[in-house]
Amino acid sequence: MQDAANGFDTPMLGLERDEWLAKLEEIAGEDGHYQPLGPRHHTVLIEDKPILLVTFESIDTIQARGDTGQPLGFELVREFGWSHLCLLCEEDTWFRDPYVYAYFDRMADDGFFDEFERVIFYGAGPGCAYAAAAFSVAAPGATVITIQPQATLDPRLAGWDTRFPQMRRVSFVDRYGFAPNMVDAAEQAFVIYDPHREKDSIHAALFARDNVHLLPMPYMGGTIEAALLDMQILFPILAKAGAGKLTPATFYRLARARRTYMPYLNALMREIERQERIYLKALMCANVVTRMNAPRFLRKLNLLEKAARKGKLAS
Repeated sequence: MQDAANGFDTPMLGLERDEWLAKLEEIAGEDGHYQPLGPRHHTVLIEDKPILLVTFESIDTIQARGDTGQPLGFELVREFGWSHLCLLCEEDTWFRDPYVYAYFDRMADDGFFDEFERVIFYGAGPGCAYAAAAFSVAAPGATVITIQPQATLDPRLAGWDTRFPQMRRVSFVDRYGFAPNMVDAAEQAFVIYDPHREKDSIHAALFARDNVHLLPMPYMGGTIEAALLDMQILFPILAKAGAGKLTPATFYRLARARRTYMPYLNALMREIERQERIYLKALMCANVVTRMNAPRFLRKLNLLEKAARKGKLAS
């Protein structure tokens, strides 16, 4: 792991595609591998024991995060000594590709996933979260964590989801197809979503199984992964999963970080104002300003108190 550890210290942000992929191959070193999977996908393995994190990520999303330019799982490899298998796509593909199917077939047939004490599949966003659920079937007993996953884009089942017309001709009924069925083999699966985003909520409902925990996070919007990173709770969530201690209760204890996360507080306030719930608005403002420096909420509270003194309380 020495070569990989040294490579982790090298920022990869802003590198050209070929240079970026070459750096991945260098980081994998002798204890792992880098492999292209057809023209649109790649995989990199950093191998150590006993925990394996399998992530599905978009190269564009990695570069857009603006931190190290490295796959998300590299941070956990660096901190915890985990193994990391990262599947990468060069565009939005939902990983629906025979090259990817063949790769997971081979890894399953070789008993690769059996070598680890615990395997975690993770993905965020429609395509990557879908893939984390769909390909988890290759590692029975795995833990699956998905953020805003789609169940399928098969028009017969999800014709109501018209957000991705470019995927209409892609088959979701062959290998590794309907993601909710694929998580049946998981020990546990966690589906994180905003219930106020209607289409995301319907997809989440399709995952309902005895071994699946639906974890609604209202008013978190369409970029929940970025919010979890901003609140510094995504890695603790994955760490809990690696320790076999992730439950809905532990998740929501970590998610209390929303109480000081301003984008969430602003979204919640907008909804309260939309509903014209004056007293709830006052209670929320008072709660926020007693816990943190929030000038906007303080101004709202002062206006509410002034209106109340004049008998003209309004939203």
